[in-house]
Parts: sequence; structure tokens; C-alpha cells
Amino acid sequence: MSDNPAPPTEIQRDDVEAVERLKNAFEKLKVEMSKVIVGQTHVVEELLMAIFSRGHCLLIGVPGLAKTLMIKTLAEALNLSANRIQFTPDLMPSDITGTEIIQEDKATGTRQFKFFEGPIFANIVLADEINRTPPKTQAALLEAMQERQVTVAGERHFLPQPFFVLATQNPIEQEGTYPLPEAQLDRFMLNVLVNYPEEEEEVEIVKLTTGESKARVEKVFADQDILQLQEIVRKVPVADHIARYAVRLARTSRPPRGEGAERDRQFAALPDFIRDYVMWGAGPRASQYLVLAAKARAVLHGRYHVSVEDIQAVAGPVLRHRIVTNFNAEAEGIKADDLVARLIKYVPIDESDPPGGVKIFRVG
Repeated sequence: MSDNPAPPTEIQRDDVEAVERLKNAFEKLKVEMSKVIVGQTHVVEELLMAIFSRGHCLLIGVPGLAKTLMIKTLAEALNLSANRIQFTPDLMPSDITGTEIIQEDKATGTRQFKFFEGPIFANIVLADEINRTPPKTQAALLEAMQERQVTVAGERHFLPQPFFVLATQNPIEQEGTYPLPEAQLDRFMLNVLVNYPEEEEEVEIVKLTTGESKARVEKVFADQDILQLQEIVRKVPVADHIARYAVRLARTSRPPRGEGAERDRQFAALPDFIRDYVMWGAGPRASQYLVLAAKARAVLHGRYHVSVEDIQAVAGPVLRHRIVTNFNAEAEGIKADDLVARLIKYVPIDESDPPGGVKIFRVG
């Protein structure tokens, strides 16, 4: 069974050429980012997958890994506006969305309300340590992330396009934090892990950041280019068996709900690692994001079709925050990433094949 669709039609040819241009631009973007950010190429790729899919990202990493610098550099290279919001326990929703203030016209003496935009009115918004602010303020991001607008005093204000939220969390300190509810976590397309650099990379970071010279990042894209590429990602064809494979990955992660013989039958059909370690599995939005992220990955790699390799490569960032493990998993030190790796090995690529023994593609 081939992942490759039929040759492109005349209507598609312009899009295929745009995909080739994007691949070249992606290579140039990595070069520009490397002037400031050492390593973390997978993080940059996953951020771009979310941007070109109109999604949002949640970054998990300890302090000092240049998450803020990374998004600032990315915005500069993409020629987009960027704002940083430091989430604190006393932050109010109006501090994010903006507020109305009474202003007096000195000529007429009349007073009227005028809306002053908050920091969320930018192409890229860095929500730093989002779990340090109360749920009321966290929820202020929901409408903006989903609807690309904010509502103040009953009036809608549309956000600039493209619009992308990058939220960060510190996995070490949990005291004094407000964990994001599952419904809000599900709004984030990808959960991106930012790890410590390798030794040689850290040496390069020290040399780069302790000298006098300051790198100048060249602009690679314009905002209209990004909007066009977002449309192209949506047009990328996906074969039926690829879409079904993505759906099976998400559905296999879900323990059945309800009662009776049907639930018992579904429960018995699940792999043992799901029965033993999962409380809640990934919902339908995970299936959608698996395909969308795979489309964006294919485009970034210069292909106008989605392969099984693309689905497997994005399974980790798409599923890791949508699989809720139970006490057994916590007691045995089993993380969501471990379960995603087992899912990839277990779920057959072709639904006619038996579970297990799945071919694993290189996803580097």
C-alpha cells in the first residue's frame, strides 16, 4: 500500500511549487535561528508545524533553556509581532485582553469609552508560566485561542492574523500553581518538550552568549506568506488508510466508558498497557491534530502528501498531554510518552493486520 497519491493536477501545481519554496525557506529559517539558538531543531520544527496548522503550543521545560529567546527569535525571522505575558497569581483577564477606559473629548466635553488593546493583540503571544495564574485568567485565553477574538463589554475585537499562542510550564515547581484543566490543555495542538542541550551544544551556547557580538536574524517570511502556507497545509491530500491509522491511534488510547457487556467487550479488546495505566484517552481533537500536524510536517519536508512516518513523528507532541495516566502508571514511573511509544508499536498501519509487530519508521 503506497502513501503517495496520484500526480498533482494543474490546480495543485502552484501549491506544489509553494511547498518546494517552503522547504527551502525552512532550511534558511533553521540557519537564521542557529545564529541565536543552539540546537533544539526539533522544537523549532514542531513550533512551525503548529503555526502552519493554525494551532497553539504548550512548551514544557526547566528554566534557562531559552524558551523566551526562541520565540522572540522565531517571531523576528517570520517577520511577526510578538508579545510576552508573564503569568502571575495577581494577573487579571483584562491584563491580557485589554480594557475600556473613559476618555473625555476636550473640544466637546463629551466622554466615551475607548478600548485599549492588551498584549494578546500580537501575531505570537508567549504566555510564560501559564500555570502560575488562577483559572479565571487562564480561561481568558480560551476564546482568543479558539475564536481568534476577544469580547470586552459585549463588543468583539478580532486578533491579528496569523495568531499563535505559545505557553510555557516549568515541570519542576508545582507549589503555588494552578494546573490547567484537561479542556484547556486540549486546546493546545502540540505539547513540546524542551530538553537540556548536549555538552557540545552547551559549550557553543556559552561561547555565543558571553561575547560582545550580537547576531542579526534576517527575515525569512512575510505575514501574508504564512497565511498562504496555512491554506496550502489544509489542501495537502491524505490517503484514507493514513487517516484511519491516525484515528486508530487516538481511539486505542481510550478506555471505554459506560456499563454492561459492550463495555466489557471493548475493555477486553484494548492492549493491556491501556487497560492498566490509562484513566482517560485522547479525544477526537487528537485525531484531527494528528492529521493536520502530519500535513504540516510533510510540507516542511517538501512533500505534498502525508505518510505513515509523518503520523508517527507527530504522535508524541499531539498525544502526550491528552492521555491521562492513573495511579498504577504513576507508581511504576510510566509516563504518557511511554504509552504513546507502545501505541505506535501496537496499532497496525493497515486495519486488516493484527495488532502488534508494527513497522516503526525513523521519525528523526
